[in-house]
Amino acid sequence: MRLHRLLAACAFAVTLTLPLGLVRPVRASAEELVIPPAAYPTLPAHGATPEAFVPKGWTVEFKATGDLNRDGVPDVALVLHDTDPAKVLKGMPIGIDPFDTNPRMLVVLFRTPQGGYDLAVADHSLIHRSTEPNIDDVLEGSKSPVIRNGTLKIEMQLFANAGGWTTGAYGFTFRWQEGHFRLIGYDAATVQRNTGETAGVSINYLTFNEKISHGRIDRDKDKVRWQTISQRTLLTLEQIGDGIAFDPDHLVPATSGR
Repeated sequence: MRLHRLLAACAFAVTLTLPLGLVRPVRASAEELVIPPAAYPTLPAHGATPEAFVPKGWTVEFKATGDLNRDGVPDVALVLHDTDPAKVLKGMPIGIDPFDTNPRMLVVLFRTPQGGYDLAVADHSLIHRSTEPNIDDVLEGSKSPVIRNGTLKIEMQLFANAGGWTTGAYGFTFRWQEGHFRLIGYDAATVQRNTGETAGVSINYLTFNEKISHGRIDRDKDKVRWQTISQRTLLTLEQIGDGIAFDPDHLVPATSGR
């Protein structure tokens, strides 16, 4: 996955410096691309197996298991993907063709002591839906979700195959706390492929520390600055919205630097 290759190459976490709109595809004609509307089925509150939460016409794209609510029982995280043929567009003038615009849902299930599962999360915002054929699938080659040490980790990428130079990698770390999955860590990495410039941020919301990095891919050292964030309330997964469009600067104003 480009996300892992980029992070390995940069050796630090960095943030998106260009808005997503700057890498929109150039249309081959004046005709606007029409994306079919997404429909998100309501999932049951309880089920005997993880498969009981998969709606008709959807499939399990990714699955992870591990204890997320610290009860000693393995829970399940799923990425569900719609498979509606009507949402696979053909004849794109640029970029990916055929172009799958089917949406995804991030689903977390808590295993109950009596057996079966309770629905904890059914989110369809965090994982960016493909609506621009010049932008690669944000989960291409992904291993997300990952459950590790009681946390839920989601990784996404941004790569414009036409119409833009920004390559980005984004990671969100959540912990179950006070009835919600709350954001405790954010890491992102971008490279401007035309200039080689890199820029970055890595935020630990538990220690209130933010690392900001700037550099170039042809230089060994980056300029690094640390600052303390003022935010003391942990955001919930539902408050993040689109993970690719997430901008921590509007939510985490710096109070001091070092």
